[in-house]
Amino acid sequence: MPDVLHAVENGVSWITLNRPEAMNAVTWDQRERIIDLLASASAAPEIRAVVVTATGRGFCAGADLRGSPSSSGDRVAGDVARMIRLGAQRFIGAVLDCEKPVIAAVNGTAAGIGAHLAFACDLVLAADSARFIEVFVRRGLVPDGGGAYLLPRLIGPQRAKELMFFGDAVPAAEAERLGLVNRVVPAETLEKTAREWAERLAQGPTRALALTKQLVNASLDVDRTTAFATEATAQELNMGTRDAQEGVASFVERREARYEGR
Repeated sequence: MPDVLHAVENGVSWITLNRPEAMNAVTWDQRERIIDLLASASAAPEIRAVVVTATGRGFCAGADLRGSPSSSGDRVAGDVARMIRLGAQRFIGAVLDCEKPVIAAVNGTAAGIGAHLAFACDLVLAADSARFIEVFVRRGLVPDGGGAYLLPRLIGPQRAKELMFFGDAVPAAEAERLGLVNRVVPAETLEKTAREWAERLAQGPTRALALTKQLVNASLDVDRTTAFATEATAQELNMGTRDAQEGVASFVERREARYEGR
């Protein structure tokens, strides 16, 4: 069986980590495969939403560095930083930069880069048995894969430091209370809920969603003048799409909009 399963159903790209025996600790090859699938989702008109999930009891237990470019031979200055840039940061960046909305369906433990994979997604669904662990401090490491960028933007700097300093497991219900998770559902309904959310997104105005994602992701890194200018430009671009024209027409004609993703 491949270690990343992939299927496209009803406009949704399903990306499933499939190393349950390793709690889906992600390898270099898996990361490259997922990066490619996310890039393909951006470019494919028939794909209008993405779900990232996993098989077994774990969502992703962190990074499995075996087989990475710098895992063998003598280490020289710059090797680790290069590995992080080309590996964990590219991986998380691919989720943030995907032009389609990405849902994480977290079925179990999400630790280290696995937690950051979930937090980088646009929407996060978690099984009630899931937990999130900023495991780096337990190994004497600095959080990588965008953790120190993502967490303060989701829950504020003090809460982020608490999670990163102590490395305690955060149960799904607590993660929802903190704002790390959109919704907690019973484990047996996780896939059904993810399918409902993703297919609803897949029926939406895809380009408008892409532009909205870009605006929100950039909003905390720019000043108001830049944010407002970017917003106006995004709306200008969006108004040239067929879906925007359909949305306005459906309002005027008092009917349900029928979006094509174009």
